[in-house]
Amino acid sequence: MRLTLDGDWNATVTGDPLRITPRFDFPGQYVRIAEYADVKEWQRFLADTFGSQEWLWDDPDELRFDQAGRELVGAGFRVPYESASAEDCARVPTTPPVHPGGLRADKAQGFRLEVTTELCRAPGDTVLTCLRDLDVLDEPLEARIGIAPDVALLVQHNTVVGWSLTDPARYLTTGFAVPDPAPPAPATRRLLTECLDLITTPLLDEVRDRNPAALARLRAVDEALRNQHEDRHRADALLSLIANLVEDYGNG
Repeated sequence: MRLTLDGDWNATVTGDPLRITPRFDFPGQYVRIAEYADVKEWQRFLADTFGSQEWLWDDPDELRFDQAGRELVGAGFRVPYESASAEDCARVPTTPPVHPGGLRADKAQGFRLEVTTELCRAPGDTVLTCLRDLDVLDEPLEARIGIAPDVALLVQHNTVVGWSLTDPARYLTTGFAVPDPAPPAPATRRLLTECLDLITTPLLDEVRDRNPAALARLRAVDEALRNQHEDRHRADALLSLIANLVEDYGNG
């Protein structure tokens, strides 16, 4: 399969997906698939590869390819703050199944991968699906290309129209840190759902408007995360963002 990523910029699906564990940087609301461990290594990685990357005021999603073989070597995706309605989330297709594969760029040239705008959450947040727009749901998907463990590109009319992360709780972390290899605690999974409610619309708008019920819910989640004794790495990742919201709005 040959995919269109930006106008006339194309890549071909290969049989070699990335073996890199995804990192769901929760405070940054960013899913990172790369082996660099800090900003310095990230900058070196960008210099040694080509593709889509942030530039000055522009923040597209990232797909990075090596210079020699033009093979996909890393990716990064921003999670939208606009949460789709339950009715629209229920329309996210379950077919076709994920087919593992990498990408090979047709040419060693930069391009721009537009960020997604709509977040569709499966029950229990077992899967986060991020779409270019809700019009994608009006037609079936052609393919799901599993470019890394639990991360897939969604394809429609040979164009990448979104991406998905399965079992996001497993990959919770902060910054460039590697996620805890142990399975997430049940409490972490429940609190992830509470946190995603609070940091996406429409509840986020109520928090910003200092709605008393929304602020009470925010403070309750903050307390629950501080008091969770197990799975601390993931709990701290969730708390990093929730604590900022409490500081900004919870004491008003």
